[in-house]
Amino acid sequence: MSPVVKGASAAAAAGIAALCAVVFLKASGDQSVHPFPTVGVLMANGEHWCTASVVDSPRGNVVATAAHCVAPAGEDGHPGEVAHDGLAIGELSFAPAFSGEGAGTQPLGVWKVRSIHVDDRWTKWGDETADFAFLTIEPDGDGRSLQQRVGAGEAPKPDWTSGYERDVTVIGYPESEHNPQNKPVSCTTQTRHDANDPDMLYISCAGFWTGTSGSPWIADRGGTGQPGRLIGVLSGGDTDVDSTAALYDEKAKALFEKAARG
Repeated sequence: MSPVVKGASAAAAAGIAALCAVVFLKASGDQSVHPFPTVGVLMANGEHWCTASVVDSPRGNVVATAAHCVAPAGEDGHPGEVAHDGLAIGELSFAPAFSGEGAGTQPLGVWKVRSIHVDDRWTKWGDETADFAFLTIEPDGDGRSLQQRVGAGEAPKPDWTSGYERDVTVIGYPESEHNPQNKPVSCTTQTRHDANDPDMLYISCAGFWTGTSGSPWIADRGGTGQPGRLIGVLSGGDTDVDSTAALYDEKAKALFEKAARG
């Protein structure tokens, strides 16, 4: 069974009974806080499209997200023509720590995507085990890297050899229909093999509606100075409660290294 992708324009199934498990991150006075400043909204033509996150890299210029957020799925060895929802993807940018109603605020700026790096298994065959992508991000007007802006010690390092059973924290931005103030939702739980596709990771956590595609799955996250290890990103799920991710592998590592050189 193919999972329902959770990009901003996909149709999400309801998981109302489990909504009480949603943890929206906020401070006293209902002001948003950002314990995960590396996570934000991937925008297409200025609109919330997916979720993305900074991953530790030598130049501080790499963001991780899902492949279906940035490239159409291929079929039978041929590239796809449109995104998963039949729409054009548009010009991409990244707003870490995004929050607020409507257009919201971008406390750490909006960063231009320079280049997109996606596995051929996705762009030619639509292989769900390759539904991950790495984006090279332009420096800002002052020459600073994205990683410098969000905090040099905040970004998780990628893990290319993870097993399937890990304690992870997953952070994403649901679409405004379910999240009008654009607050990130967070869940800490254990991963396992997906029953429908054992090659995919699976978690059960409510609140990961449409818009959370690309949400980072971070293992071994601790306190200050312990940002953890990124083992994959959210790629799909049949409801807001059920989410899947492709486990990073050596081909993901090759894409990351290409992005980091960009």
